Amino acid sequence: MPRMCVFVLLLLMSATTNVSAQYNPLELIHANPIATEDFTVVDSDRKREIPIRVFIPDGSTAAPIVMFSHGLGGARTNNAFLGNHWAARGYVAIFVQHPGSDESVWRNLALTERMSAMQQAASPIQLVARCLDVSRVIDELQRWNQMTDHPLHQKLDLEKIGMTGHSFGAHTTQALCGQNFPLVRERYRDKRLKCAIAFSPSSPLRGSAKESFADVQVPWLLMTGTRDTVPIGGQTVESRLAVYPNLPDSIAKFELVLYEAEHSAFSERSLPNERGRRNPNHHRAILAISSAFLDAFLKEDDAAKNWLVTDQVKSVLEADDRWQFHLPK
Repeated sequence: MPRMCVFVLLLLMSATTNVSAQYNPLELIHANPIATEDFTVVDSDRKREIPIRVFIPDGSTAAPIVMFSHGLGGARTNNAFLGNHWAARGYVAIFVQHPGSDESVWRNLALTERMSAMQQAASPIQLVARCLDVSRVIDELQRWNQMTDHPLHQKLDLEKIGMTGHSFGAHTTQALCGQNFPLVRERYRDKRLKCAIAFSPSSPLRGSAKESFADVQVPWLLMTGTRDTVPIGGQTVESRLAVYPNLPDSIAKFELVLYEAEHSAFSERSLPNERGRRNPNHHRAILAISSAFLDAFLKEDDAAKNWLVTDQVKSVLEADDRWQFHLPK
């Protein structure tokens, strides 16, 4: 083969290798469909049963863990698109159901009674219960990981646990990962959680937002939309956007604002009060950016962090979406 042809061939091979080696948070590393298992965690002290759904990647090595807390009136079956993707990326995803603020609040009521029941369930008491639920589930995961006859035996890397949640689940995530609430301070924080993703985050309705977030010590990723409102909770688009600037500069923090995204953009179906068109690219961006964040701060993947802080992230965004970040010096 002529020398010039060999040179060109080597260049092409090098370029192909570089492309194939590029970080891609949408790549599915593990086989689909992902296995799921349903369990019930018993909290004897509180006389409470906590249903969970676990998305399990294939493989024999212990995997990092992603906890997920559903929104008000939800269930462990919600947001499965997240659980399936995260598991396919190599995480054990634990979706926790919270009795007292789950689907049981509204399911057997007349339509005219449901809003009042939901408003009553969106309370500080239920927020505390949710925080305790998550910590109790992690306790049980530690026990199950050591039980030779349990399906999760040695499948869990309990040194790498991330916390996520949507809406009231974002409240839960924020409380567990450093935000101070009037009734939810240091005693409810769980220091086993290494990072946080809040889908539809919330600012405090009273008091100083700067003081409320002053004790946050782990990386946070916030995701919201330009139409992200809901009838319960008093949060506005502006109050959701107020979280990011009030987080301390001592942590890594990231914010995605999806153009025209409503509250349900982070779930799988529209809410009754929503009339906007669902944008399929929103889920693509949510999956990619959440996965890159988890890879960066649970797997300590430098390529994932580089993807988040360079123009590579724009590959999953549309022109009017907004992305910002801050890394501590």
